Amino acid sequence: MITPKFSCSQTDESVIASIYCPSVRATDVEIDVDDAVLTVHINPYFLRLSFPYSVVEDDKSSAQYDPSSGYLTITLTKSVKGQHFPDLDLLAKLLAPRPSRSHTRPSIEVLESRHTLADDIADISKRTDALSLDDEFAQAARNGWQLSQAIPDPASEFRTSSKRYYGFLDAFTGYFTHATHTENEINELGDDAEACNAEERRTRRIAHENEKWDEEHYMADYAEDEYIQELINWHNPDLTYAAELVITEDEKMAMLRLPRKEYIMDSFQEHNLYLTLITLMYAHAYDKRTTLNDPTAESAWTICNLVAPFSALDPPPYSPVELSGVALDFTDAELTSTLVTSYRRSLTFPLYRSFQLAERCRQDVAAAFRRGKRLITKYLLELKDILDHHDVYYVYSKIWVEDFCVWIQAGASDAVLVRIGEKLDALRVPKSAIGWDLGELEEATRFAVDRDSDSDDESVE
Repeated sequence: MITPKFSCSQTDESVIASIYCPSVRATDVEIDVDDAVLTVHINPYFLRLSFPYSVVEDDKSSAQYDPSSGYLTITLTKSVKGQHFPDLDLLAKLLAPRPSRSHTRPSIEVLESRHTLADDIADISKRTDALSLDDEFAQAARNGWQLSQAIPDPASEFRTSSKRYYGFLDAFTGYFTHATHTENEINELGDDAEACNAEERRTRRIAHENEKWDEEHYMADYAEDEYIQELINWHNPDLTYAAELVITEDEKMAMLRLPRKEYIMDSFQEHNLYLTLITLMYAHAYDKRTTLNDPTAESAWTICNLVAPFSALDPPPYSPVELSGVALDFTDAELTSTLVTSYRRSLTFPLYRSFQLAERCRQDVAAAFRRGKRLITKYLLELKDILDHHDVYYVYSKIWVEDFCVWIQAGASDAVLVRIGEKLDALRVPKSAIGWDLGELEEATRFAVDRDSDSDDESVE
């Protein structure tokens, strides 16, 4: 079956679905409405849309097919007149399958039992008599079982498979088996990309950043920053709250090509997805600002280098996370550690290396998050398009960006995105957290520039 091109709109009383299905017979169309789900089948097209609220077929509903344009227009009545249906332009959310029913514990029926209550009591008594406590446990029992405990070593985790997983929700493996035989310049794990565990990936990533860090490059960009200041002062029209966010036809087609997936995750995994999203949006903000919103042939390389989950398969959290009683609460410490990794990479790999530029990118990310998932969706689709057109780096679109494009529409929360954006806007990343004595290097650069200036003045005299 083919998923047709479609769009949805609404009035105070109705929801209108406009479906492009040329060269079909209107008499063959099958339309079914079940609460909030609209199903349309007209060979060879099939479409199932899940609306946020229920709709009904009544006397005011209609279905009209225009053979000249090829569009089937279905008008359904809202169950609650005047109710606003959000996100009708986020097509992946409309196409997402309905959430699975919560799993219930299976009931158990005892068919036969040959044990009596007296037998059970005797067995328990026998087992209790067989128990013995050594001195340590006896002492612990007297002290309220205050046993010494230690955090288990993650490296010692028992594994039943030699495979290592990575990517969105750790759902992928085998994509880098022959990485060294490709022109993957940003792969920091080499032949071991499929063998490294999470701890080894992080260790190698940090070592690679320290190795590639170039003090002279940083000082040169700090001393002569005229062009960097132009990049910093560039105005991104998307981040203006008055700007209208319109999903283009190309973006709608890109949404239709996304896979139909349902994600099952716990609160910890969901928490980490939002942190990973920050690293993706930071890389996008850097490339968008340094190319003045005109991606180049180097954009894919730049973006992949700036995203540690790509180059080292090392996603956040980069500091210990303690989930509080408030769902999806983000502390300044974990947001700072996430940004520090992005800052370090933006000061190490791309052409323009400036802490002030890094701060400007943080502000861009904060503004994008505050605008919600519509703008984030547009930016993720831009990232996907850049990576999909690269001969090698398309793999990162497959294992990360594609699923983010689906999840951000159907699973992410605007309220959470706005809250993260507000926190990122108020956050200040200290230079000392980067680990490369940036303050001292900048002071030394200013001293050298002032000394050269004084020398030039004396020579003129």
